[in-house]
Amino acid sequence: MQEILKKATESARYIRSLIPNMPEIAVILGSGLGNLVNEIRDKIEIPYAQIPNFKVSGVSGHGNKLIYGTVYGKPVIAMQGRYHFYEGYTMQEVTFPIKVFALLGVSKLIVSTASGAVNKKFRTGDLMLITDHIKMYGDSPLRGENIEEFGIRFPDMSSAYSKRLIEVAKEVGKKLKIDLEEGVFAFMPGPQYETPAEIKMLDILGADAVSMSTVPEVISAAHSGIEVLGISCITNTTGSGEKLSHAEVVEAANAASEKFVDLVIEVINKI
Repeated sequence: MQEILKKATESARYIRSLIPNMPEIAVILGSGLGNLVNEIRDKIEIPYAQIPNFKVSGVSGHGNKLIYGTVYGKPVIAMQGRYHFYEGYTMQEVTFPIKVFALLGVSKLIVSTASGAVNKKFRTGDLMLITDHIKMYGDSPLRGENIEEFGIRFPDMSSAYSKRLIEVAKEVGKKLKIDLEEGVFAFMPGPQYETPAEIKMLDILGADAVSMSTVPEVISAAHSGIEVLGISCITNTTGSGEKLSHAEVVEAANAASEKFVDLVIEVINKI
C-alpha cells in the first residue's frame, strides 16, 4: 500500500509543477455534467494520460482531463470525468485521484453524478443533495494496509456528507430558485443497470437514487478529512421495466447541466 503513497506523491508533484497555486476546492464531474469547466477562468488543462499513474475512462461523456483555474478568484481543480470500478479498475485505482487531491491540499470536494431515481417522487432533471449513502458492494477503497498519511484505520462515516456544505447549497438553491431534493444515495457496481427487484430492494432499504460511482470517492475523501458535498442529477427513473441506455442518461444530464452549473459555481463562491 505504501506504493500508492509513492505514486500519489509523484502525481501530485507533477500537477503542482503545472499550476500556480494549490487548490482548496476540487470538483468531480459525472456523465454529461462537464460544462462547468466553461465557467473556470485562467484554465490549465491536464489530460489524465499525461499525469503519472492516472488512468483514463472509456465511457462517453467523460473528458479525461484535469482542469485547473479559478472560480470567483478561488483556485479550483476539476475532474472532467472519472474512471469507474466497472471498467475493471480496482477500488484503490478509482479513488487514486482523491489521494492526489489530499496531497495537493484540497479540503473541500464537490462530487457529482448522473443517477437513477429510486424515490418515485423524483423526476428526470431533478438535483438531489446527497445526505448519506448505502454501499451495495463488499469491497472498499480502504481495504488493505492503512496509509496513515491519508487517514486513520477506522474512519467515521457518520458525517461523510458535510451538513455545513449541504446548508450552503440549500441557501444557494433558494437564492437561484433551483428546487433541490435531498436523499440517500446507493452505490451499485454495474455496469448493468439494476433490475426492478433490485430497485425494490433499494427502496425498502431507504435509498432515493442509485448510481455506479461516487461512494468510493466519498469514502476516500472522508478518510482524508476532506469535506464533501454530493450532488446527484436524476437522469432516469428506474424499476419500471422500461429499457435504459447510457446515451439517454448523458442527454438528460446535459439538459439539467445549466442549473447544475449555476448551483455549483455559487456554492464555490460561498465556501
